[in-house]
Amino acid sequence: MNKVVSGADEAIRDIEDGSTLMLGGFGMCGLPEKCILALVKKGVKNLTCISNNAGVDDFGIGLLLHQHQVKKMISSYVGENAVFERQLLSGELEVELIPQGTLATRCMAAGYGMPAIFTPAGIGTEVAIGKEVRNFNGKDYLMEMAFDADFAIVKAWKGDRMGNLVYRSTARNFNPVMAMAGKITIAEVEELVEPGELDPDNVHTPGIYVHRIFQGEDYEKRIEQRTVRKKE
Repeated sequence: MNKVVSGADEAIRDIEDGSTLMLGGFGMCGLPEKCILALVKKGVKNLTCISNNAGVDDFGIGLLLHQHQVKKMISSYVGENAVFERQLLSGELEVELIPQGTLATRCMAAGYGMPAIFTPAGIGTEVAIGKEVRNFNGKDYLMEMAFDADFAIVKAWKGDRMGNLVYRSTARNFNPVMAMAGKITIAEVEELVEPGELDPDNVHTPGIYVHRIFQGEDYEKRIEQRTVRKKE
């Protein structure tokens, strides 16, 4: 089944105001940057964004924040974005901070069709307020609900017309689990190939999870924190 669309504008065509989006990536790696640019262009508002991090001021989700398109951020790390900080402190932006492992596992649970998970992370902290706690074998665990996202938007290195995806390195942290979890999953890839060209043993996301795919161009290779050796 050919799932290819012409580009980012067509891929995000039915994302509307108030949608809940999962956005893949880790730091500056594996961000669906072409779809994010298309969302900025479309001007959709009141989005709930589930992402490991909030991007930086001028890249990634930071572009959506800059245009005041995000109502709520659900993330585990938000320390690189001054726009995010200003909107949080002013009360303009709702924020739910989640331990990173819990974030990933709630994505995975949604993909597996599980309604909830139990985790010791957050017990005895503000994270646990208002949530159910159960004891298993003498240890308390917090019940966390699986995410319910309208769309998952991911970026892969390669993909084929049937939606099979291959990621590179750090881009595998959140993209694969999010790709399983959205009601509609949109994938942008650096290279689009024909079915049969990908080694089946190296496919990270089977095409059954992907509804739309397109090849982007001119991807940036951002470095979040550049560190170089100091001269003696």
